[in-house]
Amino acid sequence: MNRALKWKLIAGFLLVFLAGGLTGVFVGASHTRHCFFKSHHRGDISERMRERLRKELDLTPEQVTKISPILDRAAAQLQQMRRDTGQRVREILNETHRQIAPSLTNEQRQKLQRMKERHRRRHHGRWSHDLTPEPSLTP
Repeated sequence: MNRALKWKLIAGFLLVFLAGGLTGVFVGASHTRHCFFKSHHRGDISERMRERLRKELDLTPEQVTKISPILDRAAAQLQQMRRDTGQRVREILNETHRQIAPSLTNEQRQKLQRMKERHRRRHHGRWSHDLTPEPSLTP
């Protein structure tokens, strides 16, 4: 293998490596942006529904105006359903913890309480508007 061919192969491998790295960076950035900014972005549900219907159905401005109150009402109902469901989940988990507490040792009860505290701190920003005090785990 002559020297020129050797350098061409090295340059080719480097170019392929760099192209793969750049592709990975762009795909990773796109995925990260989607995960952190779109899927977790609560935003206004009615506005997202309105925009999606407007784009996909090619709605006229008059049609958008006409359906806006319907979408606003649906969004309010969906938000209320989400709050109610979250509240029911918390009630079930609190009751479950209350029922299993007598079967646990004092050390296990303390660990369970710490688990609940960690969970509450982690989700405080999301649920702070409807948190209810949790019952004590002491039997």
